[in-house]
Amino acid sequence: MKTVVTFILMAGLSLCLTISASAADLHLAVAANFTGPMEQLKPLFEKASGHKLIISYGTVGKFYAQIKNGAPFELLISADDETPIRLEKDGLALPETRFTYAIGKLMLWSTKPGLVDASGEVLKQADFKRLAIASPKLAVYGAAGVEVMKKLGVYEQLQSRLVFGENISQAYQFVATGNADLGFVALSQIYKNGNYAAGSHWQVPSNLYPRIRQDAVLLSKGRDNPAGKALLVFLKTTETKKIIRSYGYDI
Repeated sequence: MKTVVTFILMAGLSLCLTISASAADLHLAVAANFTGPMEQLKPLFEKASGHKLIISYGTVGKFYAQIKNGAPFELLISADDETPIRLEKDGLALPETRFTYAIGKLMLWSTKPGLVDASGEVLKQADFKRLAIASPKLAVYGAAGVEVMKKLGVYEQLQSRLVFGENISQAYQFVATGNADLGFVALSQIYKNGNYAAGSHWQVPSNLYPRIRQDAVLLSKGRDNPAGKALLVFLKTTETKKIIRSYGYDI
């Protein structure tokens, strides 16, 4: 099966562009919510292309500041579409390379069975001590969580119970380790191939928060790096999209 997958990926790459005969390193910034899929895709891409990925995971807010200050990132796999557009306006990203690779989904999750109900009433009942959420100033999913609480009319009531993670990975860890009773996380963190992580969850209706359109874009520093162009092509292949969907994303 691995041989078949590798063949498909290599075929997709070779049809779309000529890969450099010499392998290249690619420094890329990847939104924390996409950690699971990226870790699965990384060895497939490296084997198919011969290039090497050097990955940093984090929040788009921090990545934006780092790129503005000269960080060596060559490609951004963002948690939103606004940050890539801002970088384009700053002259730090190539507009013609930007595309949407996934649509993210927000979840309310607890490791405790029965705590989170199917309609999110737990937020109104407030029968818990701590609610984890990623920093709304730095993380797209954190901002989405705040929007949900505001629309439900519980934000002011719950502020004293909020535990902020620097990014969505840290918010997830707060819940997973029991340091928070429940938390707002990305669907991709608790879902794989039709199976949810143990505990209880609520998939937040999409009308309660802005659409999480996640874009990838080649940065100016990666303009001449063949690995960057190869990765953008790779992200658009059928097999890659299948893997991304397996984590619950829409495309």
